[in-house]
Amino acid sequence: MKILNDVSMKNYTTYKTGGIVRTMYFPENENELRELLKRLKKENIKYFIIGNGSNIIVDDNYFDGAIINLKKLNKYSIKNNEVYCECGVMLPLIANMTIKSSLKGLESLISIPGTIGGSIYNNAGAYNVEISNYLKEIRVLNENGEIVTLEKQDCDFKYRDSIFKHTKKYVIISCVFKLEKGNKEELLKIVDTRCEKRKLSQPLEYPSAGSVFRNPLNNYAGALIESLNLKGKTIGGAKVSCKHANFIINENNATSNDIKNLIKLIHEQVLNNYDIDLILEQEIIAWE
Repeated sequence: MKILNDVSMKNYTTYKTGGIVRTMYFPENENELRELLKRLKKENIKYFIIGNGSNIIVDDNYFDGAIINLKKLNKYSIKNNEVYCECGVMLPLIANMTIKSSLKGLESLISIPGTIGGSIYNNAGAYNVEISNYLKEIRVLNENGEIVTLEKQDCDFKYRDSIFKHTKKYVIISCVFKLEKGNKEELLKIVDTRCEKRKLSQPLEYPSAGSVFRNPLNNYAGALIESLNLKGKTIGGAKVSCKHANFIINENNATSNDIKNLIKLIHEQVLNNYDIDLILEQEIIAWE
């Protein structure tokens, strides 16, 4: 498999931040992944697993360990109304391919810049649709190196949450979606409308990782942040987007610490002013 040494995480996160890691591995199939995990555990080497790096804030410091990048596990197939995907397939790609096959369900998720594995891990969603809505089963590698199949009901899916966020004993390898037949032209119209809305409302021209906080019940994180006049607030090179207050952008060579400090400031101000404890949607990865 492909192996890189002394890799900058700036090249593997959508925030374009992060420190140098000793080694990055790119397994191309589940057997390579299984053998790699077995070896790293045997040699007691600390490791983290990533996909597209689109929902993470990684440590600025050097990591004397391994990053396992799953983007080369990217095979997929469509048969009737069922779609098989390996974990490294990009969600926008498979959404496009299902539309071409006149299958509806994933079109609302077409703008989420994550892999299938990362999207399942986070139960990614948009327009009141979650990826778990259309999952039939998920194949995972368990802590004993065995490949097992989990049913949807086994995964405790909730709003931006799943069992995978609370236990490290599973590594998502692949999944099967069960979709419905739809009208290709109607689906394409929905996608065009939503993509245009996204261009107008989100700061796509800057590195970011999407929505920073989950929306609280019956409210919107962006509206709360905007009401406190935090649009345009900067710490170092990180900035609260002037276009969408629930986005933090890397405007000027920001560090992960800049972003984390801005997150802390926003969280404290919303809590102090509204007594609302915003929950972080992005994941902070600390090497130690």
